[in-house]
Amino acid sequence: MHARNWGALLWFSLAGVGCGGLPEAVEDGAREVTAQACPPGVAARVAAITPPGSSGFMGELTNVQGTLFFVTSGFDTGSVLWRSDGTEAGTVQVKVFPGPPGVYQPQNLVAVGNTLFFQARTDATGMELWISNGTTGGTRLVKDITPGAEGSVMTNATELNGRLVFFRWVPVPGDGARPELWRSDGTAAGTLRVNDFGGLTNLGNYTLKAGNALLFIFSEDTGTTLWRTDGTHAGTTSVKRLDAGNTYLSGVSSPGEPPLFILEDGPNSEVWKTNGTAAGTVRLEAFGRRVSLLGTLGAYVYLTSVDNPVTKRLRIDRLSLSGGGKTGITTLPNPYASDEYAYPAVRSSVVSGNDIYFFVSIGSDAPVSRDVSLWATNGTAAGTRQLFDNPNVEYGYRYPLFATGKGQVLFGGAPDPIGPVFPYFTRGSVATQGRLADIHFPGSFTRVGHRIFFTALDDAEEGQLWAVPATFSCPPGLTGAGE
Repeated sequence: MHARNWGALLWFSLAGVGCGGLPEAVEDGAREVTAQACPPGVAARVAAITPPGSSGFMGELTNVQGTLFFVTSGFDTGSVLWRSDGTEAGTVQVKVFPGPPGVYQPQNLVAVGNTLFFQARTDATGMELWISNGTTGGTRLVKDITPGAEGSVMTNATELNGRLVFFRWVPVPGDGARPELWRSDGTAAGTLRVNDFGGLTNLGNYTLKAGNALLFIFSEDTGTTLWRTDGTHAGTTSVKRLDAGNTYLSGVSSPGEPPLFILEDGPNSEVWKTNGTAAGTVRLEAFGRRVSLLGTLGAYVYLTSVDNPVTKRLRIDRLSLSGGGKTGITTLPNPYASDEYAYPAVRSSVVSGNDIYFFVSIGSDAPVSRDVSLWATNGTAAGTRQLFDNPNVEYGYRYPLFATGKGQVLFGGAPDPIGPVFPYFTRGSVATQGRLADIHFPGSFTRVGHRIFFTALDDAEEGQLWAVPATFSCPPGLTGAGE
């Protein structure tokens, strides 16, 4: 019930191949996952940010050059933009946005230098672009791009070369909308249209950074083309024709990993790599089934798919980034395969050290997943293992997964079939993981300096901001909060 108040909405394809004879990963369900808690004080409350029992949203934690910004929103109380320096006294409201009941804002927070860009709505302007320097006076509308109360539809806001770039969608009478590329330096005069793509309208949902360029794809009946921009009109150009037909992007690699994308062309998922140039944009492999990017380790990218519609197991394949071919690694067990809707899918993944950590959800005919489990792999069958299983899947809860950069991976886990979700840490094995604190429904982990911040609820459902050092040591067996 908590997650219905504080979560966000949860975010398949049948495979056409046989079982393939791949080794099956070992499920650690036979071993008890104990709550080896950190001692009190390792994770510390920074500040209370919502009153007990209030219904709404907490999240969008964003690091702006060492200052933390985040958003809370209550159904009846409106939305609030906050900032924090990591202390209780320094965690303050920046601006209140009354807004319509039940609609949280600000939205789409992006850090550009020492400025926070976001989108917010007022009755006079509708949804438009705003900025904040962390003060009430410095939190203001940048420009009423679509004059009047109608507001602007803006997507894919991204920091690029010291400015914000985004797509603005312009209504076309009787024909939906067409995209324009815009940029902003935070001033009205410096917020301007970079490019009008003319008759091109079918812009892909994903963008991808490669060096100092932002990459995107147009898929039209006349063909699919990769584009790039550096935020200027002259630097916004088509890069390469990828296909003669109308295909679409189904995924891109995570920031910090080699730029990769998946192009769906009929029954095939094509895996491409790119450096933002025509010569450096190369198709690595085509799969005769739907695949998804899992993560990159060394010279290989790992992908997942459903092995077949009978066993419904999640299959992991390895693909060489140099074009050396694909190799099947393993399949994960699915104890619910006899259920019609019990198809597995990767909900989220992060790379930490020599492992890829990922949450796998099993579908159901209900609005909530049948099961959500945490796995890790080092790219081998023997090194693919289950770390945590959630016997109680909360409707709407995202199950966050965050690599601290210091060895630990933080996640939300529910060890009790009827209990809430707690913040957990893991170092890659059941023996080296445990509970951070006796608080509920952690979300939106973000690193600022040497600390990791996140939101959570206490027993009274009071929304709170918490922090834990990026480097900490909680040896197995210690008792503390929640034990």
